[in-house]
Amino acid sequence: MQQKIVILDFGSQTTQLIGRRVRELDTFCEILPYNKFPKDDPSVIGVILSGSPYSVHDPEAFKVDLSQFIGRLPVLGICYGAQFLSHTLGGKVEKTDSREYGRAHLEAIDLSNPLFKGFEKGSQVWMSHGDTITAIPEGFQVIGSTKDVKNAAFWCAPGKVQSSLQSKAAEPSAKFKVQSSKGVWAVQFHPEVFHTLQGTQLLKNFVVDICGSTQEWSAASFVDSTVAELKEQLGNDRVILGLSGGVDSSVAAVLLNKAIGKNLTCIFVDHGMLRKNEFQQVMDDYKVLGLNVIGVDASKKFFADLAGITDPEQKRKIIGRDFVEVFNTEAKKITDAKWLAQGTIYPDRIESLNITGKVIKSHHNVGGLPKEMNLQLCEPLKWLFKDEVRRVGRQLGMPEHLITRHPFPGPGLAVRILGDITPEKVRILQDADDIYIRGLREYKVKLSGEEARRVLQAGVPTVNCQLSTVNSDEVEVSLYDQIWQAGVILLSKVRSVGVMGDERTYEHPVALRAVTSTDAMTADWAHLPYDFMAKVSNEIINKVRGVNRVCYDISSKPPSTIEWE
Repeated sequence: MQQKIVILDFGSQTTQLIGRRVRELDTFCEILPYNKFPKDDPSVIGVILSGSPYSVHDPEAFKVDLSQFIGRLPVLGICYGAQFLSHTLGGKVEKTDSREYGRAHLEAIDLSNPLFKGFEKGSQVWMSHGDTITAIPEGFQVIGSTKDVKNAAFWCAPGKVQSSLQSKAAEPSAKFKVQSSKGVWAVQFHPEVFHTLQGTQLLKNFVVDICGSTQEWSAASFVDSTVAELKEQLGNDRVILGLSGGVDSSVAAVLLNKAIGKNLTCIFVDHGMLRKNEFQQVMDDYKVLGLNVIGVDASKKFFADLAGITDPEQKRKIIGRDFVEVFNTEAKKITDAKWLAQGTIYPDRIESLNITGKVIKSHHNVGGLPKEMNLQLCEPLKWLFKDEVRRVGRQLGMPEHLITRHPFPGPGLAVRILGDITPEKVRILQDADDIYIRGLREYKVKLSGEEARRVLQAGVPTVNCQLSTVNSDEVEVSLYDQIWQAGVILLSKVRSVGVMGDERTYEHPVALRAVTSTDAMTADWAHLPYDFMAKVSNEIINKVRGVNRVCYDISSKPPSTIEWE
């Protein structure tokens, strides 16, 4: 039986990051809405309560029935999770005059407590809360304090939980008898973010030492178990998989190919708006990997249907409609297929539900198949985060350039051309984008400290990727691997005046875009070196016919989005 940690999501933007950190400890975890704790599941070895945008005093604040697990399983409350525990069990949570946000240091730590094993006094942590705990519940003890936050960390030891829960509880639901006695820990800081320098150590102490994880979840174990499951699930059935050239669908294809071999048929549709030479390069990669791929050049159809269309949403709808039409036409030729495989990953499924369990947005990889296809759905990567998908790809022997590809929009370069789409505009953008992306791959930078930690925790390959929990070694990465996503935007509705030699030019400007992120839900613009930007700008203007000006987008998400359309 596979052990797992349950993370109850109260709506924090960093909940998925908690999940990733637990997985990095070779331990399976499941993120669930705060009110969906799996009762009577013997595989659960511990519970983590996430942060939340709410205050415990808000009428609409999310609450969980603690009797389902507290005292029976080890519990760790993070930020709102800590405040909810304190508020529910008889402590006091109050508004602060100002938000406690940013770096802080644990000036007082109980180093004998198992949660802080391996910590150093003064260890840096990251705070982000508007309320603060002014009094902890009876039976609990403070084990960590910063200059401004006395109750930064506290716990109730195993053997003392029951008495605490039954005394002065703020909620009737907290008054219950426990089956056994497990400890409860709470921290008002965020151990999951890279700013908390020993955050991984804290989570390891909880997951491995306190909860007893045997650390058997790994890329290798996932490949072995998933291949066995796919063989049993699919048998000798034929399976169709739509490829995009991206990481998720490519890894799904190789995994399925390992399980069912020739019974997998992949379809790769070229809508004419991929990156320069990408269709052929990706087809060559798939051939080397031994995949059975049908490549379909449908660019003429897409360009014809997009002619004169300038509205971004209309462009997306046309591309989506045409893609389904082309894919279905090819899929119907495989008359004996019974399954449609997709590269759905865990964040796709999490983002398609809100924390009440209701659908808040549909994801292109979640929840639906064209009815006329009459196929069953197979999602071999549905439990993996993006960085885990890359690790599985490496385990499967896939080439690094395919595994580390940046996310790329389904409509391709169409959403990076402001205005109508023509083959000539796509050619201009492909040439500029090729120079930019190639430059990002070739330019190497050395990182240390928090920045090195952030990059390594994203699963980036480096020359030297060993980091201690306190002192960071120097690492070297390409600019491409340091950032989440990059691309060029063609402002085709705009022309600017320039000078080339003795002649004036009247051509298009382009904007370079590069962002750092962990999940694309929020993103910051990447601070690229000036010498790199100067070199790329000069090369684009001199080599790309139709461009005479290069700009750099320094907008973050929010309020902007990563893509311009």
